[in-house]
Amino acid sequence: MRLGAAARERLADAARTALGGGRRLEAVVRVAGGSRKGVYRLVADDGTTAVAYLWDAAENYWPAAHGDDDLTDPLSPGLGLDLFEAAHARLDALGVKVPAVRFVDRDDTRCPGGLAIVEDLTGETLEELLARDPGAAAPVVARLGEALEAMRRHRAPAYGKVALVDGGGTARGSSCEAVVLDRALRDLTEAASRDPRIARALDRLAERLLDLTAAVRPRAEYAVVHGELGPDHVRVDADGDPVLIDIEDTMYFDAEWEHVFLRIRLRETHRPPTAPGLDETRLALYTLARRLSLTAGPLRLLDGDFPDRAAMASIAEHNLGEALALVRD
Repeated sequence: MRLGAAARERLADAARTALGGGRRLEAVVRVAGGSRKGVYRLVADDGTTAVAYLWDAAENYWPAAHGDDDLTDPLSPGLGLDLFEAAHARLDALGVKVPAVRFVDRDDTRCPGGLAIVEDLTGETLEELLARDPGAAAPVVARLGEALEAMRRHRAPAYGKVALVDGGGTARGSSCEAVVLDRALRDLTEAASRDPRIARALDRLAERLLDLTAAVRPRAEYAVVHGELGPDHVRVDADGDPVLIDIEDTMYFDAEWEHVFLRIRLRETHRPPTAPGLDETRLALYTLARRLSLTAGPLRLLDGDFPDRAAMASIAEHNLGEALALVRD
């Protein structure tokens, strides 16, 4: 996507405040990876840098879907400055590292979804470090495990987006597992409409989802979870500590939801230690739900102009196969 003139002007104005010292914005470089918001590296005339998050419809590669703006849906996409600020405050209070905020602006009409400028963590992502030097990544993964434990220990009596629950609101649905089931059935229907292999297994997949949900025992307390904590959403700072990014989906939810995603994204030898007390039935339900989401979502994204199409198609194909394997006779 091409940064519009109005957005570029707003970034230049904001950069003067965020970078300080009379610095002038020299360059704006789009950072690869953002699919729901614009992520730009701001470079000042003296080489000082920062990163801008720009929430705007023009920066969102995903085709619009019903319920995208439903804050009461815990699994709705995290869009906007309000979600970012609430998640940032909660994680920071728990001692979990997140990028330091330099500037925020929610009122400028040139950036209707809000703008935040944060510190530029110029090091690698955990994903890049694992690929380059797994041994050097081991202590980072261990520290990530400590951060996850701090998030799991913090309990709330209600589930939902941090911005919603901390603001006194109530999420829809009767339980985390019911919310996941509803989303998984929608993902299943969507994936089946796009791929005949899923369509042929639709009844078996739906039956498995319903059976697992029925076997889950009720729960009344919920942990803090990032929502999409893959190694690409963890940057490694100069001290070798993990820093969580793309935090807008942070919510109070079942810890199993986070654990499953990490298990999918990281090889067994690269994962943080398994948290005690995880429920095996929830893990099974959430594993199938995640596989369906990682099939339907990438296929939906390919309807738009997302640039890295081969990688997204590969994600869909891999997870489609994994979902079918879970119901294979």
